[in-house]
Amino acid sequence: MLKRAFDVVAAVAGLAAIWPLLLAISILVKLDSRGPVFYRGQRTGRNGKTFRIMKFRSMVVGAEKLGGYSTARNDRRITQVGRYLRRYKLDELPQLINVLRGEMSIVGPRPEVPAYTRLYEGDELLILTVRPGITDYSSIKFAQLDQVLGENDADIVYEEKVRPIKNALRVQYVKDRSFAGDLLIICHTVAKLAGVSLGIH
Repeated sequence: MLKRAFDVVAAVAGLAAIWPLLLAISILVKLDSRGPVFYRGQRTGRNGKTFRIMKFRSMVVGAEKLGGYSTARNDRRITQVGRYLRRYKLDELPQLINVLRGEMSIVGPRPEVPAYTRLYEGDELLILTVRPGITDYSSIKFAQLDQVLGENDADIVYEEKVRPIKNALRVQYVKDRSFAGDLLIICHTVAKLAGVSLGIH
């Protein structure tokens, strides 16, 4: 109950504080390329229920049909404005709306596409027992995921080298979760975005 109350208060406060920024980004996205302002991709939430995640659109329309789930470094599907949004994680800000809806939490395992969650087994199934979050250990570790994926075979690199580590960190979060732990993750996330390392590698 404390976690949910914190989520609601934080989401409302966040949206109230940054609405001018959200408006400015919406205008830039619309001016930059053809298509909607928001990307609403399908993700798997708590108890395996799917939902539509809210992000500012950072790729061309129909990007998922032009390539895989993962985004390589210098991916041609990314729009000009989208590159800046993704670099500074600004495309993730609309997920505060998902938090208000109860589909996500501020802190929790980053949600995956159903194609990957269908592969969960053993302890990985624990990931689906909690609300997915905007940030977690895996978000911090792979803050610059495109650099890890490289420019070729991004989906293969993700599935073989990144996804196992991400899932292990997601499971760790579920097993060790606490309100104090969530606050620590938030601090690490803010520090990471500011270019400061607090010890999560």
